[in-house]
Amino acid sequence: MKPLARYAALHEYVELSRSLGLDPVALMRASGLDPTGLSLQDRWVPAAAIADLLEHSAAAAGCDDFGLRLAERRRFANLGPLSLVIREEPDVRSALMVMSRHEDMYNEALRTRLTEHNGLATIRLALDIGQPGDTRQSVELSVGVLHGLLAGFLGASWRPVEVRFTHSAPADPRAHHRIFGPRVRFEQDFDGIIAYTSDLDAPNAMADPQLRAYTQRLLDPVGPVRPATTADRVRELIELLLPTGRCSVDQVARSLGVDRRTIHRRLAVEGHTFSSLLDATRAELARHMITNPRRTITETAELLGFSAPGNFSRWFRKHHGCSPAQWRRTDGSGETP
Repeated sequence: MKPLARYAALHEYVELSRSLGLDPVALMRASGLDPTGLSLQDRWVPAAAIADLLEHSAAAAGCDDFGLRLAERRRFANLGPLSLVIREEPDVRSALMVMSRHEDMYNEALRTRLTEHNGLATIRLALDIGQPGDTRQSVELSVGVLHGLLAGFLGASWRPVEVRFTHSAPADPRAHHRIFGPRVRFEQDFDGIIAYTSDLDAPNAMADPQLRAYTQRLLDPVGPVRPATTADRVRELIELLLPTGRCSVDQVARSLGVDRRTIHRRLAVEGHTFSSLLDATRAELARHMITNPRRTITETAELLGFSAPGNFSRWFRKHHGCSPAQWRRTDGSGETP
């Protein structure tokens, strides 16, 4: 199936887009993304959709360095729970190894590899979004975020030995030189950063030795958790696609890079059907939405993919034994006080 990435990858996307005169909501919807999902940084979406969004945004703004500008706005915390662990590692090498080992926690499309030879450390980044397509902006975002992480450990004045990109140089490379320094090379054999091995030995000034034992234990429940199941991914996509009116097993299958028969087969192995997951996800979302007095029943029906409020009301009564209006009046109990 196609790899997923967290919405945190788009941190500050709206602000950057608007500063360049773009309509971020329209661009996100055109790439199959839900703009309201940006408030849920830990929500997973297809990495290919994020890559598509960044490429179209760069083209619309006439901005070759869109991904790099977005990287400048990223924060350490955008790595999610993993940031708590990395921050307490004793040196830069340890932090990089932890990030590489557990990168599936924030981006399934990204692979990081560290090699050391003759006093130089090479950090290669590979991005596989599961389908053909331009990933220039996503690559520059990833390399920019990695550089920002290293600078956070080593100081703002730190400069790498070299930064390499496999794609061609932009028309205006000033932003690249401002961020990375003068040694930026394009049309190279890999994407990534070369640094001195001694840089990796530098102690992490942010680390507290007494906290490291605690943060390492966070990896037990957070890191090696079972891989996302087909049902997990389908639920995420159902939640994402419902407000667009395009939530179907065919659309979910396309998002995951397989055909509908594969979806049905894998869900059956896990004891689910697409219909049961769609129904359960709708029911859970409906309960939360109905209790919000600022959202009308009609709006809720549309967001859950119903063609008419009456269809939604009949479906809701079948599942909860009362009308949506009664559920709202009784604070979710469905019973008259």
